[in-house]
Amino acid sequence: MDVFPTSERSNTTAIVATTMVTTVACLSLFRHSLYPRRKQILPGPLTTSLPYLTKDEIKDLPYQPDHFPGARDVETPYGNIRVYEFGPEDGRKVLFIHGISTSCMTLSEIANGIAAKGCRVMLFDLFGRGFTDGVGDLPFDTRLFVSQVLLVLASSPLAWTGNDAMHLVGYSLGGGIALNFAATFPHMVASLVLLAPTGVIRSENFGRLSRLVFTSGIVPEAILERLTKRRLRTPIGNSVAKKRKMSMDGTTPIDAAASSTKSGTESLTDTATQEVAGDPNEDTVDSVHPFEARIAAYVHWMLRAHEGFVPAFMSTVRVGPLMAEQAYWRKLARVRAPKTTAIILARHDELIQKDDYREDALPLVGGEDHVFWRIVPGGHNFPFTHPKEALEAIFEFWGW
Repeated sequence: MDVFPTSERSNTTAIVATTMVTTVACLSLFRHSLYPRRKQILPGPLTTSLPYLTKDEIKDLPYQPDHFPGARDVETPYGNIRVYEFGPEDGRKVLFIHGISTSCMTLSEIANGIAAKGCRVMLFDLFGRGFTDGVGDLPFDTRLFVSQVLLVLASSPLAWTGNDAMHLVGYSLGGGIALNFAATFPHMVASLVLLAPTGVIRSENFGRLSRLVFTSGIVPEAILERLTKRRLRTPIGNSVAKKRKMSMDGTTPIDAAASSTKSGTESLTDTATQEVAGDPNEDTVDSVHPFEARIAAYVHWMLRAHEGFVPAFMSTVRVGPLMAEQAYWRKLARVRAPKTTAIILARHDELIQKDDYREDALPLVGGEDHVFWRIVPGGHNFPFTHPKEALEAIFEFWGW
C-alpha cells in the first residue's frame, strides 16, 4: 500500500529536483566568479584604449606607441606582439628582453646606447605587457616565452637566426628567459648578456606565505587578482621611500619580508616594484629617479588599460623562470663557449642579491673562468638608473 499520495510524491520530487538544480547553478556561478575561464587572447591597449584617446592624451602616456623607431605589430596565433627594430641593417644584431612588470621601455638607455655604436637592435613587449596582447589560456612559463622570442625573430625581414646570428641581452625576468633560450638554442646566440637575471632566486627571498598564496590554488584566482591589483596600485613613491629607509636602518626589504607578517601578495608583488625602486643607499632617501616615476605611472596605467597585464604578472610569478631553473644554468655551462656569457649584477640589488648569486649561480655556469662576471653600482633597476656603468660593462665584455 502506498503510504504517500501521488501529489505529495510529486511535490517531494519537485523540491529535490529544484534544490539540485539550484545547488548546481550556485556552484557553477561560484566557480565562474572565483575561477574565471579566460579568453585565449586578452587584447592590449592598441585595440582597447588607444583608439579612444586624443592625440594629446596619447602624448601624455608614460609609454607611447612610438617610444622606439621601427615599430611593427606582429599578428600571431597568441595575439599581437609589439616589436621595434632599428639601426644599421649590416650592424651587429642585438635582441633585448625586458622584465616582469614593465615594457621594453626600461631598456631605452642601453638599447639606444648600443644602437649608437652601429648595432641593429630589436626590442619587444612580452605577452600581457606594453602594447602586446595577453594570453589568457596558457601558463607564462619558459615554453611560452621561448616561443614568443622565436616569433619575434621570425618577424624580421633580416636574418636573425643561424649560427652566431645575434647577441642576446636580458634584464631581470628577461635575463631568465634569455638564459633559457640560449641554453636551448646555443648556436644562434653569439654572446649572452644577463642583467640581474632571474632563475635561481632563493625562495626565502619571496617568503613562504607568498609562495603558498600564489602557487597552492587555495586562494581563488579572482580574489588573488583583486589583491594583486590593489597592491600594484600602491603609490610607488611611498614604496621607494619605505625600501630606502628600511635599508638605511640596517634592515633590507628581503629581511623584513622574511620576518614580518607581510601578506603573500604584498611580498611577491614587490617583485614588480623592484623594477621601479631605486638604489636604497642613495643619499636622498625620498628621491625618485625621473624614469622611476615614469615607469611607476606606466604600471598604474597598465592596470587600467590592459586586461592581460595582471593575469600575465600572476602567471609569471607562479610558473615563470624566476626560481628553480638550475637545470638550464648547468646546461648553459655545457653548451656555451667560455667567456661568451656575461652576468652583470648591481651592488645594492635587493632581489637578485650578488652574494646569493655568487654562491648559488656562479658555480653552475662554470665560475669566473667560464663567464664574464661584473658588479656595477645601483639597485635592481640599474639598467636605467645607471645605464653608463651598465653599458661600460657590456662594452668591456664585447671587447669594445
